[in-house]
Amino acid sequence: MARTIGSVILGYLVMFFAVVATFSLAYRAMGVDRAYQPGTYDVSVLWIAVSIVLGIVAAILGGFVCARVAHSPAAPRALAWFVLFLGLGLAIAAAVGVGAEDRETVRPAEVSNMEAMQNSQTPVWLQFLNPLIGAAGVLYGAGLARRSKAEASEAV
Repeated sequence: MARTIGSVILGYLVMFFAVVATFSLAYRAMGVDRAYQPGTYDVSVLWIAVSIVLGIVAAILGGFVCARVAHSPAAPRALAWFVLFLGLGLAIAAAVGVGAEDRETVRPAEVSNMEAMQNSQTPVWLQFLNPLIGAAGVLYGAGLARRSKAEASEAV
């Protein structure tokens, strides 16, 4: 049981750090003018596309790590459910405007990575899509881990 819980926590941490690292790199590579629509914190279509791809990669990686550490297929499923429910909870909070009053709406020419994370405005549909993508990515990554384990044991 402890191994299952630990693998879920580890898988989630891998996802979290993968998202933070890759989104930070993407923001630096794209620059503020390509990440946002002019003069606002509304994300651009390019940022939406990049964020979906990076989210999928992070979820697959988290599911892979979770499945490799766990000895039970229940762990990646638990991680997928956690990602789904946490993400939907955050999406609902964003949809009803929780925390929106603290955000800036007019974007200056230069925006630090931290300011970008705090003030970014993503479409509500994307906030509801992300948990679905995340849960599916976790399960896909877990499947990859099971296949690689099976192939490794066959090779021996």
